[in-house]
Amino acid sequence: MTLIKPDDAWSLWAVLIGWAAVSILLEQKYDWAAKISGAVIALFGALILANLNIIPTESPVYDAVWSYVVPVAIPLLLFKANIRKIWTESGRMILAFWPAALGTCVGAFVATVLLKNVIPELGKIGGIMTASYIGGGVNFVAMTAVFKPQESLLNATIVSDNLVMAAFFLLYMYIPTLKYFQKNFKILYPDGGIATINTEAETKAAAYWGRKEISLKDIATAMAVGVAVAAISKKLSILLGAVMPGGNFLFDMLKIMVSNQYFLITTITVTLVTIFSDFFENINGAQELGTFLIYIFFVVIGVPASIKEIILKSPALLLFCVIMAFFNLIFSLYGNKFLNISLEESLLASNATIGGPTTAAAMAISRGWSNHIIPALLCGIWGYVTGNYFGLFMGNWLIRILGQ
Repeated sequence: MTLIKPDDAWSLWAVLIGWAAVSILLEQKYDWAAKISGAVIALFGALILANLNIIPTESPVYDAVWSYVVPVAIPLLLFKANIRKIWTESGRMILAFWPAALGTCVGAFVATVLLKNVIPELGKIGGIMTASYIGGGVNFVAMTAVFKPQESLLNATIVSDNLVMAAFFLLYMYIPTLKYFQKNFKILYPDGGIATINTEAETKAAAYWGRKEISLKDIATAMAVGVAVAAISKKLSILLGAVMPGGNFLFDMLKIMVSNQYFLITTITVTLVTIFSDFFENINGAQELGTFLIYIFFVVIGVPASIKEIILKSPALLLFCVIMAFFNLIFSLYGNKFLNISLEESLLASNATIGGPTTAAAMAISRGWSNHIIPALLCGIWGYVTGNYFGLFMGNWLIRILGQ
């Protein structure tokens, strides 16, 4: 018995969209909210509303978010994923990306082996967090829609993930000040970069973070392309799933990949963006639209959450995320040291994979590493492109190993 009934679609959409907007407003206006993250605010707000019996825990509206809102959000967030631009303008950051991504995969395997008897459905969580710790929140959402673990596990994972990211962002900022790293790693900014924040950095930051001029044509074009890509990917996934052969590990994995809607969404969008780069470069607002849709998803996954289950399951999942982030950082530092890549680039690559392009750019700005702001952004966007592929492979491989 809830105040808003499961079939009261208008009221439920008002709650979902309204609380997503509140979460974004709080995150952008208050430091405490930014530290918690809008995703966690969205989740816990929905959790409270559900536990107070204001909104139901199940509804066709929630199913619509999973089935339609998320598939449209992903292509919108990939409109800047021009592979040619990433490879030509990211410099050595694109090379620094690969050891960090490899570290995430190794960390997922190690953490799964160590905690397989402690956490249920760990293969699914491993796939989701592999995608997340290579691309960020965009890939987390996509792989959540693919693997669909228990809600209690998923919500505890989100809480643990945000705690680990916050801790590691502080660690990224602290490492350049340590004498060991200053002495044993290639350094581009001997003073740590703090004193070199200049007009160039502020201008680049303003260009990315500032208000954008968005027209009705931009919104119409972005939504039309996003919905079309999602629709084509869905139809094509069904077709390829029916005709692709299986029978062994290689063919089974290939069939799983090409018959997955999110694999196809990523592939089709990135291909279109790379080929028709001028067209997509002139569409403003796609990232904002996609991000807002993702926040609606974060509200939905908080609805069936249990505070008790989150508290009970978060410690083990916190350890799982720590192990993955630790391997990411170690591989990034020492793998890139072997490749003669600087400490600053290694840390930005690890940051870009763990948190996405925005956090990596924010770190470059705050440290005064002005020449690496745009490369850090592009490195994070490359994570958007590749994260779903890694997540799909690792998730299905871990599930097969665990027999889940």
